[in-house]
Amino acid sequence: MTPALDKKIPGTLRFLTLNLWGENGPWQARIELLLERLGPLAPDIIGLQEVREVPGRVPNHAAEIASRCGFHHVFAPSSAWGGGREGLAIVSRFPISAHEVEALPHSIETEGRIILSAHIDAPAPMAPFWIHTTHLSYREAEGRKREDQVLFVDAVLTAHGSDNVQIVMGDFNAVPDSDEIRFLTGMTSLDGRRVAYQDAWARANVVGSGGTELEGVTWASRNPYITWMHWLRPDRRLDYIFVSGVRRDRRAMIHGASVVFDQPGAPTAAGEPVFVSDHFGVVADVQMVGEPPHAAP
Repeated sequence: MTPALDKKIPGTLRFLTLNLWGENGPWQARIELLLERLGPLAPDIIGLQEVREVPGRVPNHAAEIASRCGFHHVFAPSSAWGGGREGLAIVSRFPISAHEVEALPHSIETEGRIILSAHIDAPAPMAPFWIHTTHLSYREAEGRKREDQVLFVDAVLTAHGSDNVQIVMGDFNAVPDSDEIRFLTGMTSLDGRRVAYQDAWARANVVGSGGTELEGVTWASRNPYITWMHWLRPDRRLDYIFVSGVRRDRRAMIHGASVVFDQPGAPTAAGEPVFVSDHFGVVADVQMVGEPPHAAP
């Protein structure tokens, strides 16, 4: 982790997004590795994609994580899969008083695409807020579909009001210079609309002359699990935490962000490395408590 994430700043919450990769690979070992690493990471809110449950074989991953952490959770299935269901989940340190699910454009029965929203009852001095997670179409040539999907995602966030910080996180399956991501970060218009969310990782990590194009990557060639989908271009940043604009009282400020779960755990008995998932995760600390206005000099 970056030094900024070693210790939480008062008034912030730590958000984590992770594509869990369902029940692929050594999934029991992967889930145990995730739970082991969640402790020191200490996230407050987790957005999960590719969450599986198969009766009699695979317990609901989100329910298992929430139970082991003493957290709350909601799960929303998007597709039938392998005798069970796959979908999205939100896991929260704080109670979840309501949740909503909407199908994204181009969602089909065999490949459901949804957005899951949860109302988080955060304790004072924080105010309750909505958190969202989603998973967009994955094929590299499906940029036009993802454009429709990010327009819909923005409409969902807008419908949940502007009284507090808005955050959407997930696997967007698009690189930062794609039109769909540039729309979200205010760099281009789509369908005559213009918005401006903060890309938390980019906001906290300025890649200058000493940086490399691999910084921030979450779909990485050094993770052997991505060879299961070898036709997809490797070494791309696909997973994001987007945050609404910074308020005058400093709410929504990004105090640090990092790629996580990018190192393997102990190898299997066969000597194979174990990563948490085929994706790396992204974590960000976001200020959720406003500060009083500064006195004029």
